Amino acid sequence: MNSYHIRIAGREDAPFLREMLYESLYVPEGGEPFSRDILEEPFMKKYVEDWGRAGDLGYIAVNAAGKPAGSITIRYFDEGNKGFGYVSDDIPELGMALIPESRGQGLGTALMKELFRGMKERGIQKVSLSVAPENAAAMKLYERFGFQEAGMCGTSITMVADVI
Repeated sequence: MNSYHIRIAGREDAPFLREMLYESLYVPEGGEPFSRDILEEPFMKKYVEDWGRAGDLGYIAVNAAGKPAGSITIRYFDEGNKGFGYVSDDIPELGMALIPESRGQGLGTALMKELFRGMKERGIQKVSLSVAPENAAAMKLYERFGFQEAGMCGTSITMVADVI
């Protein structure tokens, strides 16, 4: 495994978080990638727009060369502006992605552990997310961290975990 470190995400990381938002869009093997224009759609750009607002928390994995390799974030949404994994106003929604060459090296697990630590420090008790059920690697990771199915949004599963 390559060496890396994890640091908190700041406002200056918004461009990278935007790239990771694109990487988080699951495309099945052999499927047609999404147009990058999707990042301009209100239902997508709200995940990183004005990053660093009250309640935002995120971490960036940085590789040995000093390049960002992945991110994990939480952001609160409300009934009038739901995210895909929205459960309630008081449960933040998790977003996570790794650059393709950094997958399968334990970075997702490390980022998840760091996020859970940070949420505990802030007194956050639950977290939600949305995942394509065909995304087996993500499903396996989320289930290891106690995420359980709480519903469906379109073709994706909404999952919730207790922050313990």
